[in-house]
Amino acid sequence: MQANNNAKVAPEVLISRFEISRLLRQDQSGRRIALLGTIEGEQGILIAERAAFATESLEVLKAFHSAITRVNNLGDNDIYRWYLASSGIEGEGQQCADLKLNLIWPCTGQHIKKYSDQILRMVTETPEIYREYIRPYMSAKREEGRLNWVFNILEGRTEQEDVILRDQGHGPEDGFLMLPDLNWDRKTMGSLHLLALVQRRDIWSLRDLKKKHIPWLRYLRRRLLEGTVNMYPNLDQDQLKLYVHYQPTYYHFHVHVVNVMLEAGATQATGKAFGLENLISQLETISGGNEAGMADVSLTYFLGEASELWTDIYEPLKRVVKPLQN
Repeated sequence: MQANNNAKVAPEVLISRFEISRLLRQDQSGRRIALLGTIEGEQGILIAERAAFATESLEVLKAFHSAITRVNNLGDNDIYRWYLASSGIEGEGQQCADLKLNLIWPCTGQHIKKYSDQILRMVTETPEIYREYIRPYMSAKREEGRLNWVFNILEGRTEQEDVILRDQGHGPEDGFLMLPDLNWDRKTMGSLHLLALVQRRDIWSLRDLKKKHIPWLRYLRRRLLEGTVNMYPNLDQDQLKLYVHYQPTYYHFHVHVVNVMLEAGATQATGKAFGLENLISQLETISGGNEAGMADVSLTYFLGEASELWTDIYEPLKRVVKPLQN
């Protein structure tokens, strides 16, 4: 009888009649929720998702920007700043901090390329390509001063109040610290994202990892897991995922710590994210002595066509043309 009655009710009315019992799930970095509730005594599930940003014109984008209020700075370091803000009025006139904002200013051409839509390409980096072209490229980027924000943290000039873990238990030169990633809102556990920065400066990327580093990497993994669950006791160690990017955005070795439930976007996709446990296992199975390592294997990953690595190295190699020298 109730089903027949429900069928006569306008669909729009059902939403206001929905009485919430509890949250079932929150995903997509907190942008979608599934709620359990009842309508006239019968259980139902309401799934709510934030609509996509309106982007059809410059005027619409300007209107969105003008509506941003209650901007609260969460932190800043060099050219990077991050905030919580409100996009409007919600619920009895109360403004809700429903926006997570990142500001890069002043930005470079590389930043613009990174955040622009572009076609992706899968490439295979052999040990020879790495030694002849990629390593010199990395060196050139490090010399441009793009690591200032990293060194600001490591040397105690900025973000010290955000440091969750600081560890030198494996030796002073093997120290590291962990703090929230700037893309995390610092409250939604389902989208938890932390960043571990190592003190040592001789490891630029996973390419510099060698068999001799295995004990340190095991220690690093253990302490990052322990430090995270100590800070956030509602999480267990097996709810966490540790990975390293290649190619990374910047050439100073760092590890990402995220909730396993965080939906994998491009930054966690195959060809971008390499699991720390898998890296340790690969190092253990590589033949050779302590100096053998990840520089001795081929790696396959994706690049955007706007990336300098594609335009200056891989695209010329594809055309059998000598790449540009850094």
